[in-house]
Amino acid sequence: MSNLDREAVPALCGGRGFVVAEPVRELLSPRHVKLGESTEVRRLLPNLGRRMVGAWCFVDHYGPDDIADEPGMQVPPHPHMGLQTVSWLHEGEVLHRDSTGSLQTIRPRELGLMTSGRAISHSEESPRSHARYLHGAQLWVALPDAHRHTDPHFEYHAELPLVTAPGLTATLLLGTLDGTTSPGTTYTPLVGADLTLTGGTDVRLPLERDFEYAVLSMSGEAHVDDVPLVPGSMLYLGCGRDELPLRADSDASLMLLGGEPFEEELIMFWNWIGRSQEEIVQARRDWMEGSRFGEVKGYDGAPLPAPTLPAVPLKPRGRSR
Repeated sequence: MSNLDREAVPALCGGRGFVVAEPVRELLSPRHVKLGESTEVRRLLPNLGRRMVGAWCFVDHYGPDDIADEPGMQVPPHPHMGLQTVSWLHEGEVLHRDSTGSLQTIRPRELGLMTSGRAISHSEESPRSHARYLHGAQLWVALPDAHRHTDPHFEYHAELPLVTAPGLTATLLLGTLDGTTSPGTTYTPLVGADLTLTGGTDVRLPLERDFEYAVLSMSGEAHVDDVPLVPGSMLYLGCGRDELPLRADSDASLMLLGGEPFEEELIMFWNWIGRSQEEIVQARRDWMEGSRFGEVKGYDGAPLPAPTLPAVPLKPRGRSR
């Protein structure tokens, strides 16, 4: 999925300067953003108060949207570099196409993981015949310098491992949780898990003390470390936790995101992650000239043009608030 803002603002991310090295409860409010003609998302990262959680650098939550009489998600071909995209659905279907030739319909609780590496382009759309509701999250993971020029590729995992406890089922998207590891490829120590809680659940989830964490509320209402979360909000938790108390009086669903704090300083502009002004300028030139990012075949529509670069030079400055 893309950042479709036509007035794109660079996000200066990474570095350990603003990592909270102890447990906190920092509630992040979303920014509402139009995605195409018929989808509105709640953007939780990057946020004015928090730029990253481990290597997680972009989080959109959307739906549930009634698209029975609508085209649904329609995101034309657009480029990426220096990151991985994670497509995650609770309801509906999304058809993924990319410039490596991948063509895959992603359904609820199936992992679509695209590693852009040095350059890729892709589109995402609701199939012509689609379910009534669309509900999910789109997330990005920043690639470290050692792997950000890797060959682009797409992974699809229809079956993912589960971690269970009384009243809790955790589907593991990426990384390792409580000794269980996802088949999805990762390049930094991190975790992403979808947590389903039944009404009356009161449980403690084991965590890694060196990771920083955040929890995104997908549906229902749950208490995370005694903080009530409503859908579309996210709670940043800092580091230094061995476990996380979770409680739900009625059925609820959350996403746990975490990882070792990302040391490198980044520039995130539009759909690219780089390390310098020159890299972003070159990426924009290559996309507008039709080189490097390849071609998405089969999408009925033109590629997205890149937004204009800001007049102020882009410089990586870490986790600036």
